Amino acid sequence: MRLDPVRRRLATLLAVLVATSGLALVAPAAATAAPRPLAAPGDSGDDGEGGSKSLVEQLEAASKGFVEAKEALDRSKKRQQELVAKLKEIDTELGPKQGALDEIVRRSYRTGRLGPMTALLTADSTGSMLDRAQTLETVAVKQDRAIRDLKDARARQEQAKLAIDASIRDQQKQLTIMAKRKTQAEGALKAHNATTTAADDGGGSGSTGGGSSSRAAAAPRNSDGSLPNESCTVNDPTTTGCITPRTLHAMKEAKADGFTHFVACFRHQNSGEHPQGRACDFAADRGGFGGIASGSSRDYGNRLANYFINNASRLGVLYVIWFRRIWLPSSGWKAYTRGNGDPSSDHTNHVHLSMR
Repeated sequence: MRLDPVRRRLATLLAVLVATSGLALVAPAAATAAPRPLAAPGDSGDDGEGGSKSLVEQLEAASKGFVEAKEALDRSKKRQQELVAKLKEIDTELGPKQGALDEIVRRSYRTGRLGPMTALLTADSTGSMLDRAQTLETVAVKQDRAIRDLKDARARQEQAKLAIDASIRDQQKQLTIMAKRKTQAEGALKAHNATTTAADDGGGSGSTGGGSSSRAAAAPRNSDGSLPNESCTVNDPTTTGCITPRTLHAMKEAKADGFTHFVACFRHQNSGEHPQGRACDFAADRGGFGGIASGSSRDYGNRLANYFINNASRLGVLYVIWFRRIWLPSSGWKAYTRGNGDPSSDHTNHVHLSMR
């Protein structure tokens, strides 16, 4: 059917308008496959973690301080146990050593304290004088050795007692630090959250959200049991950036234990652990970061979050965020609200793992 001139002009005008404005003829853009990037720089802006830069920094400092103090406390308690066992050994030594010295003294008094001149004057002959002098020397040597052994044992006993006292003082110091760090973390969250009991959209992860019995292999540690300082030195297999060896270890352990969904670690932002190579986001969905997790994806996130919590000490976990909650080593699960309202900043489509 042919269009009259008026209709042709109207059709042409409509085509021009559609072409210039893109009205409803362009296919909707695909949902982003990564957590929302920083919207605006500055202390108050969300840096992709669902919280402000200052909050993330406070949580990082508080959690790291708490864990380091707790590990120092554990090492101090272990050292105290070793010292107590050593003290018992020394106490056991002291009895026989004191007895040996007492016996030498008793013999000396029974036979008389012979000095060189007395031995010479009372000897019947040259031979008996030499015999008595030799006996005297033998007794003196034994007595001197017994006295030294006893003094050494008592000195070691006193050193062990002092070391135990120092360990106890150190433990009290670490407990004080832990309490302060716990208060710091919870205070920062309380100030950040709209309320301290945020809703969890029905059943959240919490401490009863399902877990995993898998035991991760421990990350390498220093000879004293502490974790070595690490920087962003290894290639991130999930991006073009870098991560720390400990972060890579945690990611590999989780994968080996069956958590094989999409992962993204390094990314550029102004705060948090991602740009330091000490954080990864583990998608609840298999192929990428989708909408709010539900069903099997929600269960996967619950199990993964608890996997990292159950292995926190072995892997060197700093904190875990999942479904508007954050797990802190000092306080367990706490509300973590005021994201941007999307699944990425609310952490309802991925488990965030921060490492020491």
